[in-house]
Order: sequence, then structure tokens, then C-alpha cells
Amino acid sequence: MQQNQPLDVQRFIDESKFSVFQWIVFAISFFVILIDGFDTAAIGYIAPSLINEWHITKPDLAPVLSAALAGLAVGAILIGPIADRLGRKYLLCGMVFLFGLSSLVSASSANLAELVMWRFVTGLGLGAAMPLAVTLANEFAPTRRRALLTSAMFTGFPLGAAWGGFVSAWMIPQWGWRSVLELGGILPMCLAVIMLVLLPESVRHMVTRGAAPERIRAVLRKISSSVGEATEFVLGEKVRVVSQKDQGKSGVALVLSSSYIVGSTMLWLTYGMGIVIFYALINWMPILLKDAGINPKTALLVTSLFPLGGVGAIFFGFLMDRFNANRVIMLGYLATAVFVYMIGQAAGNIGWLVATVFVGGAIMNTTQTSMPALAANFYPTAGRATGVAWMMAIGRVGAVAAPFLVAELQRRHFTFDEIFAVLAIPGIIAAMALFIKNKSHPESAPELKPVKA
Repeated sequence: MQQNQPLDVQRFIDESKFSVFQWIVFAISFFVILIDGFDTAAIGYIAPSLINEWHITKPDLAPVLSAALAGLAVGAILIGPIADRLGRKYLLCGMVFLFGLSSLVSASSANLAELVMWRFVTGLGLGAAMPLAVTLANEFAPTRRRALLTSAMFTGFPLGAAWGGFVSAWMIPQWGWRSVLELGGILPMCLAVIMLVLLPESVRHMVTRGAAPERIRAVLRKISSSVGEATEFVLGEKVRVVSQKDQGKSGVALVLSSSYIVGSTMLWLTYGMGIVIFYALINWMPILLKDAGINPKTALLVTSLFPLGGVGAIFFGFLMDRFNANRVIMLGYLATAVFVYMIGQAAGNIGWLVATVFVGGAIMNTTQTSMPALAANFYPTAGRATGVAWMMAIGRVGAVAAPFLVAELQRRHFTFDEIFAVLAIPGIIAAMALFIKNKSHPESAPELKPVKA
């Protein structure tokens, strides 16, 4: 390799064989997301035991059920700008250790108030760790497989949530509900130690922050020895045309800049609309199906089919790497709207209902799970952590709005099919938002930005 030429970091990653080192980065990131999914869902699995042991009512559980969600939003909002300034590795290790430690401490809670407090702290770590893991993994991915690998990694969340259900069903009868939180604490704390040893800092972030050349070379050499003794580096990434006043911005300033604000807003709106559909159906579908004449046990089983399809994001990632990613996900949201509407028409036929719920859930979860990869590819290195984290944080407003939306529709005496017709609308809004994003930010050729390190 010629040493008098700046080394294009992304081209180096693209042209090198996908190394064992990169597989380690992606495996660790996958396990972060997996355990994140387990810890996020854990409170739902132990809720019946809390009612029995502490003699509380279902409404009393509302604060503890929402505490982690609130923490998730706050953690994601705060961590992005910090990570774009200070780096990914040590913050990610710290946040994983934080949500592990707080989960472990929450297992010793003596009352509901203590559990609410520690679940909020757990949520802070969970909300910060997820976008950091997505960002770090994305920045070590070759361009041709970036969306596929990022989406595949993010399937760890639904898998972790599902795995938690099986584990909890086995552990609670033997050791009680506290054992689930203890497991949810020990696993991430052990993982954080492993990460501290094996996980690198993002080489792209080091280039943007002007790190010492030897630090950058040390990481790149783990990918391929062909890095040589390069002392100057450039980032061959898709840098969108920006106005002169926006050049050089990073973090929040970049995400909210005039050159990115339309795309940022559309990402927030899209992710939020997907969250509305997910939480509205997960929280209300058993009740709505029961009201439609289906027995409660069958209603619960049918509802449980809805979140099973998140692993389909691997297929969407494959498509996103080969076609316009905005259009791929846009079609996913349109298909989601169609199937949500069809659920409302299927209450009288249990076989058709099962099929529409399962297929609609698979499409919806696949589409929603692909959004972090879309956001990670949209923002340049200087604002990627903030962009991904803020999309996930602001979009979670939909989790708060969804239950109230369905409650208001029921208060107004909407019928079963009318409620699902209304719930299909967010899918259409999400697709329209991506259409606007695609028009406002057309794909551009990579622009090299020399950075002397």
C-alpha cells in the first residue's frame, strides 16, 4: 500500500476480508441488544408475582411498568451527543454495567417505590446502550453489508424478550421473581468486563476526533495487516450536501442543522408511528378480541403471535443494501397498514385472524426493527450516535400516546373494525414521512473528507 496517500478508512474496510475481529465486534453488539431486550421485558414477566407477593392491584403496577420506558427515553436523549464527542467504547461498557448493576440492586427492592426507582435507572442504561451498540457495529461494517449486519444485530432485541419469557417461566416457580432481575443484572455486568477487553473504539470516530495515527493503525491492523504505516486518514462516507454554515457541525448541532432537520424529523415521525402501532396492538388487542367475542385464552394466544417476526429484519437488511432503503421500509409500513386494517375485518374467522395477525406482526416488526440501520446510514460519523439515539428516544413518545389513542376510540364507541382502521393510519403516515425524507435527502456519491491524525 502506498504510504504517501491518505488511507480511506471506509474503502479499507470495504476491500478487506470480513475479519474475525469484526465478527467479535458484531457478536458483542448483538449480545448487548439481546440482554437489553431481556431486561426491558423482564418487568412484564414478573408482574403477576409482584401482585401476589405485595398484594397490589393492577393499576398499582403502572408506575413500575412505565419507569424503564421513561428511563429509556432519557438515556437515549442524553447519550448521543456525549458519544459523538467522547467516543463509543467506554460509554457503551459503562452503560451496560449500569443497567446490569441497577437490575441486580432492583432484585432486593422491598416495596414498589424502590422498584420504580431502580427500574428507571435500569432504563437509563438500557436506553443509552442500544443506540451505542448500533452505532459502533455500523461503523465497523463494510458498505455492501452495512444494513444487513446492523439489522441482523438488532434482531437480538425481540429474541432477548422472547428468551426472557421462557427463562422466567422456568426460574420463577423455582427461585421466585427476584431471580429474573438477578440474572438480568449478572449477565450484562459480566458482558461489560468482556467488552472492556475485546471491544475497540470506533476507528471512524477516532479519525474525526484526530486521534494519534498509531491508535488508528492498531485497530485497522486487526482487520487487515495491509494498513501499513499510514499517517493520514480520510472517511469515504456518504456526506450529504450541506450549507456552508452547517459544515463542521457535530452531535446535536448536526442532527438539528438546516441540512439534516427534514430527514431527522421524518425519522422521528416514522419511528414514532411504528411504536404507536406496536404498543396499541400489544396492549389492547387481547381486550379488543375479547370484546369481539373471542374467548380470553384464545385472544391472548393470538396476540402473542404479533411480535414474533422481528428476525425478518435480516431480509430487509439484505434488500436495503441493494435497493433504496427508504423505499424498502416505506413499502413495509404500507404493508403494515394493510394488514392492520385486515385484522379488523377478520374477527369472525379465527383462522383468517391468526394468519393476518401473524403476517401483519412479522411485517410490522421487521419494518420497525430496520429503522436503526436506516438512521445509522443517514447520518455521518460526527452525528451518528446522536441521530440514532434521538430517533429512538423521541419516537418513544408513541409508546405513551398509543394506549390513550385506543382508550379514546373505545370511549367514543368505535367498533372493532373501525378501531383497526384508525390504527392502520400511522402506517400510512410513516410511509409518507419516508417518502418526504427520500425526496428531501436524495442519495449522493461519497465525498472524501481528509482528516490528519
